Parts: sequence; structure tokens; C-alpha cells
Amino acid sequence: MKHKTAAAKRRKFTITKGDRVRVIRGNHRDQEGTVMSVLPDKEAVLVEGVNMRKRHMRPSQANPEGGIISFEAPVHISNVMLVDPASGDASRVRMRLESDGTKERIAVKTGNPIPRAE
Repeated sequence: MKHKTAAAKRRKFTITKGDRVRVIRGNHRDQEGTVMSVLPDKEAVLVEGVNMRKRHMRPSQANPEGGIISFEAPVHISNVMLVDPASGDASRVRMRLESDGTKERIAVKTGNPIPRAE
């Protein structure tokens, strides 16, 4: 059996930091949030306010209080879908090559372009 290297496993994602996404599978289904970061090695995204976890932290110099800390856990990228800003619905995405050579994301349901988050 061959081992996959990081370069062979790497995929390109249509979801980037700052995009609005909706969770389509799992315990957090139908929740929406903004992508805080994309983790390409894990093929996952961190979505603001979705998949919240709690961790009991011992007091340290960085956190002298200690206590229970809430944080977002990653969600697999296959379980989220981009939200079309024009209609507010989640949609699959196609890429369209413009005449000037730039790529544009197009919502499959409506045909509207989805702008890149700045």
C-alpha cells in the first residue's frame, strides 16, 4: 500500500476564510457562521459559533484564572456549503473563467457570482 504524501493529498477548496457557510450534516445541521480559518491538512474549516467545545484549563501564566474555556472545533469541509449572499440559500459552487483570466465562483442554484471575502 502506498503512503500518501502531503503534496499528493492536497486539494483546492472553494471555501476560503471569511465566507458565510451553512452546516449540512451532523449535530450542528442548519447552523450558519463565518469561516475563521481553513485547515487544508485536515480538510476542515473552523466556523464561528459552530461545533463549540469546552476544555477545563489549569491556571497558567497565559491564563491565570484557569477555568472552563469554550472554543470552536473543526468541521469537515464536506459537511459545509457556501451560502449565496443574494438569495441566502446554501448552494454548490462552480468556477467560471473570466475573459481577463480571473476565476469567479458561481452559485449552481441561482447562477449568481459569489464574491471572495476580503
